[in-house]
Amino acid sequence: MRILVTGGAGFIGSHLCERLINDGHNVTAIDDFSTGRASNLQSLQGVPGFSLIDGSILDTQLLNPLVNNADYVFHLAAAVGVFNIVNNPLASLLTNIRGTENVLDAAYAAKTPVFLTSSSEVYGKNVSDSLKESDDRIMGSPVTLRWSYSEAKAIDESLAYAYFVEKKLETRIVRFFNTVGPRQLGAYGMVVPRFVKSALTNEPITIYGDGNQTRCFAHVYDVIDAVIAVAFAENTIGRVINIGNDYEISINELAKKVMDETNSKSEVVYVPYEEAYGGGFEDMERRVPNIDLIHQLVGWKPRRNLSTMIADISAEMNKGA
Repeated sequence: MRILVTGGAGFIGSHLCERLINDGHNVTAIDDFSTGRASNLQSLQGVPGFSLIDGSILDTQLLNPLVNNADYVFHLAAAVGVFNIVNNPLASLLTNIRGTENVLDAAYAAKTPVFLTSSSEVYGKNVSDSLKESDDRIMGSPVTLRWSYSEAKAIDESLAYAYFVEKKLETRIVRFFNTVGPRQLGAYGMVVPRFVKSALTNEPITIYGDGNQTRCFAHVYDVIDAVIAVAFAENTIGRVINIGNDYEISINELAKKVMDETNSKSEVVYVPYEEAYGGGFEDMERRVPNIDLIHQLVGWKPRRNLSTMIADISAEMNKGA
């Protein structure tokens, strides 16, 4: 197939491009390099059937012909990372909402299926034991900019679903929970690469808040397996599907595990949320995915554990050092 990947130079996007090329597809990636990096796609430089375009999904003159020429669109382009969202709320909202509108509009005109990547952020402050796709969203105030990413992703989902229901466009929506692995940057608040980088250099490991908040982390290789399984299955059309690992760990335990696995002499330091993100910041105490639906639909379950994630991130950082 001829496949377009928006945000193809990003952390997850670059791994997806590699997988699609390895599976025999022709792939065009578009990225504005706001958070993606051309170096993420080094392995595909000069590979027949792959091209990388420096451009924005806000540029419809560039985007529309690319969608028109594709048999399938994976839409990953988005403003990501808590720091990024809080510091650049307007640009983030514009990219995440208008950009998705542009992709869906072009895809409808070309009758090209769209795979939309959303986020566990849409659940907001819902701290249920196991978040199901049908669960309620619990949101903070619209003027707490922390939630603007969640709002934008929810609108993206509503748009994609409306195109499916009203216009019969083939859409699939997945919600990524915390995804980690090689190439992920800690610069935007991503906790595992940040901890690993500090641990490898015996620098202090900084925890925001009290560290009792819990998260679940999935290896990017597992996530790509899930994406491919969902994207090309018939029974996933028009569905919203969680992709994540349901093993839960506190941020305090995570810091200890990273230090143990890397034989680090780092110390842990605590920084209040207000200091890290500004006044009025809100976080959620836990976020655990229910992954029954994806297993039921395509038989997927995560296979790699947290030790493997830490080892793979460490290996890449050591290689680049």
